[in-house]
Amino acid sequence: MDGLFALGSNGSGQLGLGHKEDVFVPKQVDFSHPPHNDPITQVAAGGNHTILVTASGKAYWSGDYTNGSCGVVQDEGRQAIRPVFRPFLSTTANPPPVTYVTCTWDTAIVVVGDENGRATRIHSYGPAEGVGKTPGPIPEFPPLGTTVSSLAAGLKHVVVVLDNGDVYGWGNGKKGQLGQLEDGNASGIVTEPRKIDDVPFKVAKVVCCQYTTCLIAEPGDGRILVLGADKWRLKSQAPIEVPSWKMMTASWGGIYILKRDGTLVAWGRDDHGQLPPPGLPEVSQIAAGSEHVIALTEAGDVLAWGWGEHGNCGPHTEGNFGDVRGRWNVLASLKNLPEGSSITAIGAGCATSWINILADGVFL
Repeated sequence: MDGLFALGSNGSGQLGLGHKEDVFVPKQVDFSHPPHNDPITQVAAGGNHTILVTASGKAYWSGDYTNGSCGVVQDEGRQAIRPVFRPFLSTTANPPPVTYVTCTWDTAIVVVGDENGRATRIHSYGPAEGVGKTPGPIPEFPPLGTTVSSLAAGLKHVVVVLDNGDVYGWGNGKKGQLGQLEDGNASGIVTEPRKIDDVPFKVAKVVCCQYTTCLIAEPGDGRILVLGADKWRLKSQAPIEVPSWKMMTASWGGIYILKRDGTLVAWGRDDHGQLPPPGLPEVSQIAAGSEHVIALTEAGDVLAWGWGEHGNCGPHTEGNFGDVRGRWNVLASLKNLPEGSSITAIGAGCATSWINILADGVFL
């Protein structure tokens, strides 16, 4: 049976633990309707809300729903005393499975399949800058004949990659994170999905920092283009290419690329120890939160480093800001789990950390 564990910032109940206190060690999250035999595969977190997606495409929410970022919240959820994960309800009856989800600070962007299971429908929830002023589907996007292949969001902008390699974005583009905007757009707000031109390669994946967008070509090519603010030298320090990339993630101030050999290429902000510490063991998965990083090693350890003031990097930190700098904490380890267990997914949000554990016949 599967179990999702969380730690970190919880002032709005975004960890789904039944209370609103920060947590410094992993605790199992609670569901109003548990997803039996349907493990969590995706975690998307905004400033004070979290959206989970299971292997079958079911979505759940916990945290601050008052701005509409958690979908259609029924009276049961509004009147609930205990903050736990509840089914994410859309504006359409019998919603299809969710394929991708991402969050800005106060929105949720959800991609669902069409009648053929293709990722061709995008819904926006919450007070988005631009599209999504009313909750529900984004009209006439993506273009006919294309599907969504990658999705990411920064503080106030969203970027989508299509299966043909084209890239579109919307939201706040003041820093150039949505490419060169039209003359006369003094506000920098893009109000509908707009194609980002002048990308010199077919894009395979996108990640977003707070005010920056990073695009990468297919593995084997691996060319990189960074758009937006160069704070923390996110543009000027970017490598030209990482052909052997396996995964890519981003914090608000850093970009992290996991290579096939289990090593990391990273650049950006490091004032709280956000960049990879020396001596890091071989990594199989990686996830970046706002200013911290979670990594799953090939040996089955879940490591955390960076800014951990709210407990998201575990209890052992330094200084007034709870830094884990130049080293890592171990949040979970297969060595301490029942035989037959596996760690199937990790996630990171705004000072939150997530670990999904699958135990052979044991409910954790």
